[in-house]
This record gives sequence, structure tokens and C-alpha cells, in this order.
Amino acid sequence: MTGPETPRDGAPTALSWLCHPATLLALVVLVVNDHVLKLALPGLVTGKLSDVVGLVLAPPLVAVLLTLLVPRLPARAAALAGLVAVGAGFAVVKSSGYAAELASSAWTVLAGPSLVRADRTDLLTLPALGLAWWSWTRSRRRPVRQRTARLVRLLVVLPPAVLAVTATSAVYFPYALGTAMVDGRPAISVGSGYNTSDWPSSVSDGQWAVSDSAAATWRPATETEQLRLSEQDAGQRQACVPAEPHRCYRTVAGHLRVEQTDDAGANWRVAWEVSDARREELARRSPNPGNIDQHYVSRDLIVYPAAGGGHEVLVANGRDGFLRRLPDGGWQRDGFLFREGHRGNFGWYDPPRLEGGGVRDRQTDLLLAVVLALTLGFAVTVVAGHLAIRRGGGRHWWGLAGCASMLFVGALLTGVWNRDSDTGTVMVALMIILPMGALTAAGLVVRAWFEGALTRWIGWALTGLLVTAILSGLPLAGWLGGTPPQSRTAAALALLATVPGLLLAKRIAGLVDPTREHGRRNPPRPPYPPYAPYPPRPSAAPDPPKPSQLPPR
Repeated sequence: MTGPETPRDGAPTALSWLCHPATLLALVVLVVNDHVLKLALPGLVTGKLSDVVGLVLAPPLVAVLLTLLVPRLPARAAALAGLVAVGAGFAVVKSSGYAAELASSAWTVLAGPSLVRADRTDLLTLPALGLAWWSWTRSRRRPVRQRTARLVRLLVVLPPAVLAVTATSAVYFPYALGTAMVDGRPAISVGSGYNTSDWPSSVSDGQWAVSDSAAATWRPATETEQLRLSEQDAGQRQACVPAEPHRCYRTVAGHLRVEQTDDAGANWRVAWEVSDARREELARRSPNPGNIDQHYVSRDLIVYPAAGGGHEVLVANGRDGFLRRLPDGGWQRDGFLFREGHRGNFGWYDPPRLEGGGVRDRQTDLLLAVVLALTLGFAVTVVAGHLAIRRGGGRHWWGLAGCASMLFVGALLTGVWNRDSDTGTVMVALMIILPMGALTAAGLVVRAWFEGALTRWIGWALTGLLVTAILSGLPLAGWLGGTPPQSRTAAALALLATVPGLLLAKRIAGLVDPTREHGRRNPPRPPYPPYAPYPPRPSAAPDPPKPSQLPPR
């Protein structure tokens, strides 16, 4: 890419296309529209604008990436491939619901929670590819031939373009904030959020909806109802049946649990609950679960007469949606009853089922489990390297530096374990935790080799890494399947699984030869005996006299 241009090298022309003013303008508009305008003015215009500028930016980006992967790919072939791939992919995704669902899943893995909708009206923006082709026809006349200019443009323009295309606008997730009664009718407050800095905290942060049919259907609250609801106190933790004042229900703070009494509060029993262990497994099947003890809890409830007689109970359960007690005494999770009037992309309406799921619903947790298992393997290798270095007479600060590095990696992994933002979790895991752990372990292994560790030691050290990762991964695999349901139990078992690796690290420290010459596979040869001194040289004969010193005849 940065070397001299060849006749079949399409990189200079493709990079010129990516840096064309029309492409750069599309890049700026895409970033502003997805992260500012869509949040402030959600609707048809901002949605279609994102498609238009994306179709202008994506083909040159694909062309540049192709020329990086295939250095001798002609520029025209790269441009045609970019245009065809982007146009065909866009048409398929926007016209097929199944393809849109697959695209959403793929984009979620690559860039965090994303929502791709199938909308045939978006196909009207396909003519924007004509603008991309026009910018190509202008760019191919001015390829970037200088090596320095190509490198600078590659470093400055390519990363923002990739981030702009992959980092779509945030998907906001619904949140059941509270319940209330207005004129004898049930009302609910539903909000939305994305991460810790954006989750709603009170009923005033959401939008009120009122039901005129005993929770069968919902409509937005009128201005008068909004005013009256906003003047009410916080939701009730406890409420009684109007016709049966001795029968009451209450929520339990910090848990997904509702209790019931039939004797005016003398005795309480659990009417419905999701155990704390099962609650964690349930929450981690949702995107961006964050603080489970804060977001997956029963917040408040109301009791109201049922349409066909009896009574119903409606409970706001935070990110788990609304829970309803039916007149026959059964409980059902109704999800999020009201979906209108929320900002940005509003996806994942229904919370996960109580039963079922598995690894396919916990892709981010799968990544975290793999990262934790490998990190523990790296830690065991660092300990083995430290013991080998000390055995070889090396300095102790190598081990201290390695342990400090692994402690930092462990702190980062602990910080992202709650998955407050799945996008940030994936980025930190792949770009910081894994590379840093691998480099630290490799550095200690190389240093131990220079301090006299034999080749067999290196083999056993790598075996310890592999065995530790496998043994640590077993309880983590069970955790992904729901047994054990709590992550702290799985993490404790994974830490316990490092004991065999640590014992092996201590045992193989004997495979270090402190006398071996550093950095060489063969030990130094024994010293030879000193050579006998040479006999003294005989005195040299005197030089013949010069002609001027000869006696006269």
C-alpha cells in the first residue's frame, strides 16, 4: 500500500476515492446524523439521510479495504466490487425481514447492540450509488502516488470511516419505571435508556400511558392526565384489594419478588419471584444489563378491579418489563405494554423468557468467558516465568512487573464484567485485555529463556497455559448454560482451576540451568587448559655494517 505503485496496484486510486470531497462530506453528515440529529429529530428525514450518505461512503471504503487485502487488485475491479457489494447487500437487507434479522445479529457482534430494520421504502435511496460512482470517475484521474501522502490519508481517513459505518446510533432499550391510578384506571410510565449515564431513574423520566380497558390496551396520557400523574408521589410499594382490604400485595426492594398477605399483614408469603441466582442469568441474556441489582427489580405496583370480576395486580419490574396478576390468580410477564413516543432506535421490546436461552443468547458473555479463561492461563504462565527467572539468577523486578500487568488486566476485566455497555466490553476485551495478557506472558517466557530455561521448560510452560485455560473454561461453560447461574460462583471455580497450573509452574522451575550461556541452546564448552609458553626467541644476529661504516682499504 505504501510502496511504489505498480500498473495493477489499485490502492492509490481507491484511496483517492475515499478522500474525495463528496465522500468526506458523506462521512461528516453520517456521524452528525446518527449521533446528534437522530436523537434530537427522530423520523423519516434523518432515517433516509443516514441511508443516502451511507451509500455514498460505503463503496469507497469497501474498495480501499479490498486493495489492502489484495494489493495488486486493479482499481476499477475494486470500485465495481464495492458498488455491487454495497448495493446488493443493501437491497437484500431492506427487502427481507429474515436478512434484516441476520444483519442485526452480525452488526451486534461487530459493533455492539444494533437494530437493522427491513423497510422497502429505503430502496428509494439506492440512486445515491450514482453519486458514489460520479465521485469515483473524478477520483481515478488523480491517484495518490506519493508514499507519504498515501500513508497520511490512510491513517487519518480510514479509521473514522470504519467507525462511522460500524458504530451505528445507539439502540435504546425500554424500561418499566412505575405504575399509578388515575380516575380509577391503571397508568404506567415507560422510559428508555442505553447505559449507566442514560438509564431513567424515576417515573418522570418516562412517558405515561393510560388504559381504558383494564390493561388490555394502552394509549398516551392526555395533558391533564400527565399533569395529575406528575403531581403524584412515587409509586406504591404496597397496595390492597379495594373489595378485600385484608388481602394486600407488596414488592421487595432489590429483588424481582412480590409478596402477598391474606390477613392484613400478619403473615406474608411469596406470590411470585425470580430467584436472585436465576435473575442474573435472565438479565445477562439481555443487551447492556449493567447493574442487575438496580435495573432488574420490582419497583412498585397497583391493584385494580378486573373487567370480568376479581382483581388484577400490575407491577413495574424495571428492565424486565411489567408483571401482571390475572383474575384467576396466575402471574404472567407482559413485557413492555406501551412502545410509542420513545427516542432513537427502540428495540428489544420483549424481555427474554424465564426458561430457555443458552450460549446463542449470550454472545458477549461467551467472549468474556473465553477472555477470563485465557487471562488465567496467562497469569499462570507469568508465575512460571517469574519462578524460572529467579531460578536462573535473574532480577526479581521482572516478576513484579508481570504481576502488576496481570493485576491491571484483571481490574479491567472486572470493570467490564457487568456489561454496562456491550460495545465497550467487546472493545476493551479484544483490544486491551487479551493483547496485554498475551504480551506479558510472552515477555516472561522469553526472559526466562535468556536466564537459562531449557527448551523443555518452554514446552511445559505452554502446556500449563493450555491446561489452565481448559480447566478454567469448564465452570464458565456451565455458567453460560445456566449452571451455576451466578457469575461469582463460576469465577470462583475458574480461579480454583488454576491450582494444577500453579503446581506445574513450581515443578518445572527445576528445568532451568543457571550455568547455561544466556540465549543459547547448547551449554558453553568447558575451559581448555592454558597453553604452555613458547620458548624464548634466540638473540637476533647483528645487522651487517652499512657501507659508510666499512674501514678504508
